[in-house]
Amino acid sequence: MEFKDYYKIIGVARDATQDEIKRAYRKLARKYHPDVSKEADAEARFKELGEAHEVLKDAEKRAAYDQLGANYKGGQEFRPPPDWNAGFEFSGGGPGGGDGGDYSDFFASLFGRDFRAGGAGHAPRHAKGEDHHARVLIDLEDTYHGATRTITLRVPSVDAQGHVITKERVLNVTIPRGIREGQHIRLSGQGNAGLGEGNAGDLYLQVEFRTHPIYRVDGRDLYLDLPVTPWEAALGATVKVPTLGGIVELKIPEGSASGRKMRLKGRGIPGDPPGDCYVILTIALPPANTEAAKELYRKMEKELNFNPRTKLGV
Repeated sequence: MEFKDYYKIIGVARDATQDEIKRAYRKLARKYHPDVSKEADAEARFKELGEAHEVLKDAEKRAAYDQLGANYKGGQEFRPPPDWNAGFEFSGGGPGGGDGGDYSDFFASLFGRDFRAGGAGHAPRHAKGEDHHARVLIDLEDTYHGATRTITLRVPSVDAQGHVITKERVLNVTIPRGIREGQHIRLSGQGNAGLGEGNAGDLYLQVEFRTHPIYRVDGRDLYLDLPVTPWEAALGATVKVPTLGGIVELKIPEGSASGRKMRLKGRGIPGDPPGDCYVILTIALPPANTEAAKELYRKMEKELNFNPRTKLGV
């Protein structure tokens, strides 16, 4: 997928003010409007301008886009990292919600195909404030045990000169035991202030898990690759296995092959019922880095008469 430089499309510098972006967009939109333009690519240019303006006119989306673009190296195939907008606080429904099917795949990969631009309307005298949304990354250990964590969110806004700036706010957040990826933590009253006597909106934190060095997550289940020696797999053994709840012992059946899946019931993410931890056996070969080790391998080669490629006909 091609990276889209929205600043280049509108023809402004990356440090342009919001007013400069608005003026540049209006000038080009008049030039390429399909109803009046004689340019052959007017419709495509007009649509591209609209997409770029949809991001750059919005302080929240612009700030997140700027961070993403700062890490992009030209000429490379672009794929946004899954946690590219984690820690950014968005108003309303966040970067998604609505009908954005007319925008490019690049836009959809960042803000979703269901994006809807906000519309103006008659403001009531008293109304609840707008809810805010943010994606946050937590450790697997936090959902297993439950935790209280200090989370820093980046809150984009526009300063008096019209430039987009990002402020930080720090929150102490209680992480419920057993919360799953994709679920939300609601912080009452932490959204926008209400109008008149209306209550403040809420802040919804969508939970994502940081990549774990050992476990993979599927719902409430965990998966772990467990290295075993050839003799443990062949003869059977009882080995120690790390779980989020501590070390447990697992009996390896005699004659186990690499790839065998074994279940530790209830050792996944807590819940009702709790998830399981699945152990995938991988056979680790000792290195032949000494003459004695090499001689042992030669002896195995002679005495075991083993060909792992028999089923391949070779």
